[in-house]
Amino acid sequence: MKKLPILFLTILLLLTLLINLLGLMKLVPLYITSPILFIVIFLFISYLNDRKRFKGFR
Repeated sequence: MKKLPILFLTILLLLTLLINLLGLMKLVPLYITSPILFIVIFLFISYLNDRKRFKGFR
């Protein structure tokens, strides 16, 4: 069950890379696709960084 967010974020990252590629070919506006790609990369990296953090003894 823990691999589901990683799989979802990976698919979302590949999808936004494809949409950004369409933006580079000027089929979709690049000023729309670039922030979406940045947000997805940020979410992917922050999720991978946050899941193995030590949260203390309790």
